[in-house]
Amino acid sequence: MKRKKQHIISIWAASVVLCLLFVVTPLAAQKTSVQATVQPTEILIGEQALINLKVITPKERIIHFPVYEKEIVPGIEVIAMLPPDTLIENNVMTLNFNYLITSFDSTLYHIPYIPFFDGTDTIYSNSFGLKVTSPELSDSTLAYLEKIQKGETDSIDFRQLQLYDIKPVQKAPFVWSDYLWILWILLGVILIIGAIGYIIYLVLNKKKKGYFFAPPQVLPAHVRAISELDKLKAEKIWLQGREKEFYSKLTDILRTYIFEREGINAMEMTSGEILNEIRKITEVESVYENLKQILSTSDLVKFAKYKPYPDENDLSLVNSYFFVNQTREPDPVVKEEKTETERESKETGERRDEESNIEKSK
Repeated sequence: MKRKKQHIISIWAASVVLCLLFVVTPLAAQKTSVQATVQPTEILIGEQALINLKVITPKERIIHFPVYEKEIVPGIEVIAMLPPDTLIENNVMTLNFNYLITSFDSTLYHIPYIPFFDGTDTIYSNSFGLKVTSPELSDSTLAYLEKIQKGETDSIDFRQLQLYDIKPVQKAPFVWSDYLWILWILLGVILIIGAIGYIIYLVLNKKKKGYFFAPPQVLPAHVRAISELDKLKAEKIWLQGREKEFYSKLTDILRTYIFEREGINAMEMTSGEILNEIRKITEVESVYENLKQILSTSDLVKFAKYKPYPDENDLSLVNSYFFVNQTREPDPVVKEEKTETERESKETGERRDEESNIEKSK
């Protein structure tokens, strides 16, 4: 019975311990901690060191670091307070805050703590130390300082003290990349001058020729039609059993030519409507008959599945050339210049007339 009772008490004690662990662990996890370090731990007078405060806290906390206007402790001056570096992982925020410090008194400094506020409590860091040392002086310098203290010399010889003036500013070596901005400025000026010159050229060209840019040369309608007929002739698709495709291309070439040459909307007209319009504008019967043969054969091939003879295909192509050449616009009349011989003979005749007039007047 006693053993059973002891067993129950042991189980109850273990349960209490586990409950305490579950309660204490979150509280410990929510506690803010801070670690202060200084690097380097030893400096010469006037050199600089960095105090780092590493704070680990829940991410919802707002940390307020102390602001030092001059000194952390007497003798340690604060040069700058650097921005904090923040890292958040698993709802835990890690902050690193740095103070840049220096000192001009040689001694061993002790900083007991650095306080900060986490929104609830004031937290204190650990203590740390910083050793500041003076530069080592040679025996001759120490001996000369002793003379100065005893008043054995009237003036101070800085060479014996081994104190030298600041060296003059050295001239930086020549680097091409430092002068690239000059090159970019020159290129910009050249581009601007070139653009202004080009604009002036365009304006003068507009006044002289009536346009800024030369208009593209448009070939006459009959030249383009003949070129397309030559391409179709070279393909010889009617010899491959593709008569329907051949007549479709052939009539498209002629319809386009009629539209460009006469202004007739042949692409939207039937064959009969096209022939009626051609009859109105031409008196040459062969023009009408050539076009009629082409359009009639084309309609039979495309809509009645007519199989033309090889001679009919050749005739349709030949009549197409005839139709274009018979209805083409006339070539411009070029005024022929007088030959060199005619000009010389005219000048000779004019001289003779002048000489005869002079003789008559005498």
